[in-house]
Amino acid sequence: MIKKFLQEFKEFALRGNVMSLAVGVIIGSAFQGVVSSLTDNILSPIIGLFTRQNFDSLSLSVLGITLRYGAFITSVINFIIMAFVVFMLVRAMNILLSLGEQKKEAAAPARLCPFCKSALHPDATRCPACTSAL
Repeated sequence: MIKKFLQEFKEFALRGNVMSLAVGVIIGSAFQGVVSSLTDNILSPIIGLFTRQNFDSLSLSVLGITLRYGAFITSVINFIIMAFVVFMLVRAMNILLSLGEQKKEAAAPARLCPFCKSALHPDATRCPACTSAL
């Protein structure tokens, strides 16, 4: 029973989708570090020029608790950058996939029935619309 369970787990773990997901998560977390560095070391100091202090240290004290809204806004900026990059990657993949489909469609020109001018399958011997022999 344990042997069957381990075999099923092995098949699941080595399936292509799971491996692709694992690679995506690892690359995504590495990329998150780059985006966090960009926000913390470049964008926050630039925004800090307008607030005249370190943007991450902006905080508000309310009833004895400190609300670090500067750090929260930095996290929101990180999220927006990550979401934009993922959107652009998905958009680029969709464009590439649609280009491949357009090439397939252009490669197979439609054959027309000489009698009724309806579209025919390339291997058709009779027209499905008017049933004339081709």
